[in-house]
This record gives sequence, C-alpha cells and structure tokens, in this order.
Amino acid sequence: MPEPSAGTLTEVPEEEASTPAREHQEVRTGRSPGQVAWARLKKDKVAIVCFAIIVFFILVAIFAPLLYSLESVDPTTGAKADPYTTYTKLIDFNGLPEVGTSSAHWLGVEPRLGRDLFARWAIGARPSLIIGFVAAAASTIIGVTLGLIAGYLGGIADKIISWVIDFFLSLPILLLVLAIVPIMQKSFAASGDLTADETSRIRFFVLIVILFIFGWMGLARLVRGEVKSLREREFVQAARAIGVPTRQILFKEILPNLVGPIIVSASIAVPAYITYEATLSYLGAGLVEPTASWGRTIADAQNLFATYPLWLWPSVIGLSLLVLALSLLGDSIRDAFDPTSRR
Repeated sequence: MPEPSAGTLTEVPEEEASTPAREHQEVRTGRSPGQVAWARLKKDKVAIVCFAIIVFFILVAIFAPLLYSLESVDPTTGAKADPYTTYTKLIDFNGLPEVGTSSAHWLGVEPRLGRDLFARWAIGARPSLIIGFVAAAASTIIGVTLGLIAGYLGGIADKIISWVIDFFLSLPILLLVLAIVPIMQKSFAASGDLTADETSRIRFFVLIVILFIFGWMGLARLVRGEVKSLREREFVQAARAIGVPTRQILFKEILPNLVGPIIVSASIAVPAYITYEATLSYLGAGLVEPTASWGRTIADAQNLFATYPLWLWPSVIGLSLLVLALSLLGDSIRDAFDPTSRR
C-alpha cells in the first residue's frame, strides 16, 4: 500500500484536533477590574512620566537635607547653606544678593535675608506633599464611610447625610478658610503670644483639618449613588437573604466594587489640596515664616520677579509640575478604570 505523499490530507481524530484549542482556553483566566486597569496604566506613557515626576518630588522632599548638604562651603560666610540661617553678608544695601548661582548656592540666595534658595526650595516641597496626601486620605475615608452608610441604609440616614452634603457644598470654602485660620490661631494663643514656629505648626495642622472637613462631600455623593445601585444586585440580595451581617456586606461585597472610583477621586483630590495650600499661603492664611513653603515663597517673591527671577521661578515651576503630574496621573487612572475609554 503506497505511503501518503506530503500533499495528501490525513484524517485527524476529532478529540486530538480539539486538544490544543481546549488547552489554550484553559490557560486564559479572567482578570479583575484592578488588574485590567493596572495593565492599561503600564502601557500609558503619560501616566509613567507623571508617576516618575511625582516620585522625583517625593524623593526631593524626603532627602532635602541630604541634597542641600551637597552644596559646597560658602567662601564669604565659611558655612554650608541651610533653609533657615540668614547671612546678611551676602546682601547689598538694597537688599539684593551680591552672589548668584554657584557651587555653594545652586539657586542663589534669598533677597533681604541671604538664605539659600535651593535649600528652601527642596524643604518647601514637604508641606505641600504632606498636606495634599494626608488631607486626601482623610477626606477619602470620611467620604467613603458616609457614602456607604447613606447609600446602603437609605431612609433617615440617607436624608441626613444628603442634607449635610448639600449644606457643605453651598458654603464659600475659600472665604470660610480665610476666616477660620486666624480664629483657630487665636484660640491656641489664648494663654500668651505664639512664636513664629508655633504659629506655623498650628496653621499646618489647621489647614489639614479644614481641607478634609470641606473636601469629602464629592466622594460621598459618588459612593452613595454607586451603593444605591449595587445594593439591588443579586449577590447583595443573596447575602442579605442568608443573614450576612451588614458590616460584612458593606466591606466585603460592596466596597471592593468601588475601588476604581475611590482611587480616581483620591488621585484628583491630592493636586487640588496642594493647590489650596499654596493659594492660602500666598493669601497669608497658610504657613508663615520661617517655615519654607512654595506658596509662601511665591507670595514673597512676586514683587521682585523681574529683578531676581531665581527667587520666584523654581517654586512656580516645581508647584506647576507637581500639580500637573498629579492631575494627569488622575486622568490616566480614571481612563484605566473606564471600560469605554480607548486611551
């Protein structure tokens, strides 16, 4: 019997033919929304660049003392620069610096006081980042908690929380903050006068408290609406039918389905709070001397930006880059969790 040629078709049993396809199907596994979003984020070049910028500023804030210690010794003062020591020897009779950028002062020195500008720029990133991230975390916790309660329980609880949300949203936040900060400061100073360091420390914590107290309403309203739709789903109704405790339903059944909106809201809140801190410091209701802050530096340098631009522009560029990177990263996270987005 002749052997089949190379071009002859041979019959393959149906079970053997379907085996590779079946094995291929078994390898494929489902992915959670978080895994899908992470896979999309890793391919988003804008998100990667923005994340690198944010990490850069975080490292600058953490290692600020190490960075300005790399500057060389000033030949006039015989000392290394730091953010708080003033050197009037470096200033002329008009208050302008007599030295420019050098190995001892990478960004020059501050007019009128002679403090090192690079040291103050590096250490000035700390208040913005701490206030932004702490206030965003606190407002997220409050917003998620109240949103879960209002959306799941409904009834009187929903009406009360919704009324509180509407009340806070109707308030002029900026005007209230400008009024509350000095009032809180005076209440702490009832026993006597405060030093500049004590004043700045009090304002630091007051700003954090005010920002998260007035910043949770948007997320709470979002979570409330999502929970109202989720509580009617089959898996929640089944859990309630078999007697699963309410706390377990909220935190193990409903909350995991809200991870995407919560992360997006928090990522957008951070740059908003950083901008608020800089604005309040610029308006005089934020941090005060001698605490280094980008907003405080911008307020002090606005009148000399044409004469001595090195005083103004590093803080402006740093604040703008940080806020822009956080905002764009928040947009990328939102697009990654949005199944209809093609980004």
